[in-house]
Amino acid sequence: MNSQAPSFTPSRRLDTGAFLHRQGPGLLLCALITAAAMGGAESDLTQQLGLSALTLAIVLGMALGNTVYPSLGSACGPGVHTAKQSLLRLGIVLYGLRLTLQDVSQVGLAGVMVDALVLASTFGLACLIGMRWLGLERNTAMLVGAGSAICGAAAVMATEPVLRARAEQVTVAVATVVLFGTVATFAYPLLFQWNLVWHWVAGGPAAFGVYTGATVHEVAQVVAASRGMGAEAANAAVIAKMVRVMLLAPFLMLLSAALARSSAQRSPDGGRTRLTIPWFAFGFLAVVLLHSFVALPPTWLQHLTQLDNALLAMAMAALGLSTHARVIRQAGLRPLLLAALLWVWLIGGGALIQRLVQSLG
Repeated sequence: MNSQAPSFTPSRRLDTGAFLHRQGPGLLLCALITAAAMGGAESDLTQQLGLSALTLAIVLGMALGNTVYPSLGSACGPGVHTAKQSLLRLGIVLYGLRLTLQDVSQVGLAGVMVDALVLASTFGLACLIGMRWLGLERNTAMLVGAGSAICGAAAVMATEPVLRARAEQVTVAVATVVLFGTVATFAYPLLFQWNLVWHWVAGGPAAFGVYTGATVHEVAQVVAASRGMGAEAANAAVIAKMVRVMLLAPFLMLLSAALARSSAQRSPDGGRTRLTIPWFAFGFLAVVLLHSFVALPPTWLQHLTQLDNALLAMAMAALGLSTHARVIRQAGLRPLLLAALLWVWLIGGGALIQRLVQSLG
């Protein structure tokens, strides 16, 4: 037995050294960008604007990606690719730590129905308007739709592996949902005050909180938008938002199945392409269930959530590094117009959906 040990240990060390040599520079670069983004996200200004570390990471990544990164691409490329693919999937899985089934029960069946109808209608409109009316590429329209319908940049990133979208398509979609989600952080407190007079969203502060969580793009933006609405509305908004996040997993599975059946996905020989199973979506649901039935120590939960933020921010940084401003300019104003129309629908259509569900109840 002792004679076999020397042959195994050097080989393992060699593999580890080769991995660090190949992946280390790119992962280190993404980690440095992430550290800067997470530090910046703690400032009062970024919190007031609802700008998360994910948003700052992609902005910093794009700034470096279009200046100094091209000269570092050969050394950093493999690690950046790993961050954009593997770390993203792990980050989506750990995202489930933000939600439990008990949270779902707090908003009730009505809250889940509002979230589901907002998601389905928004994504459906994105496909209809984006592809048929605006002539956008399918992936761009669907990515903008996913980000608007579910949870902003995180949903865009999670949908990218299913669509096999290009980096510039993902970046354009992230930019649009970040823009209108940021506008929402200023608009919704005003809408809340107007609603106290006009009651176009009936049901009091809690109902308006559900409406906010069901229609504002990102979690950080929901927190920022609902901060001045009072505790009842703010709590309902965050819970409704997290229920909407939970719908990400079934959305990805249904989207993958729909794409596999689509005639646009047929191979040249007339057969259908193989179903792309987003396994990380199952991992996300597994973590939600684990968090629902296993009481994790608060310190563990805090550290794991911080780790998840870092993983997703590293993926965003990698995406920014891989994106060229020239390609974004070529996309033109049509993705922005699509995101604007979806934002209008989220405000008006979301209120109509809220009223419809309340009338059924």
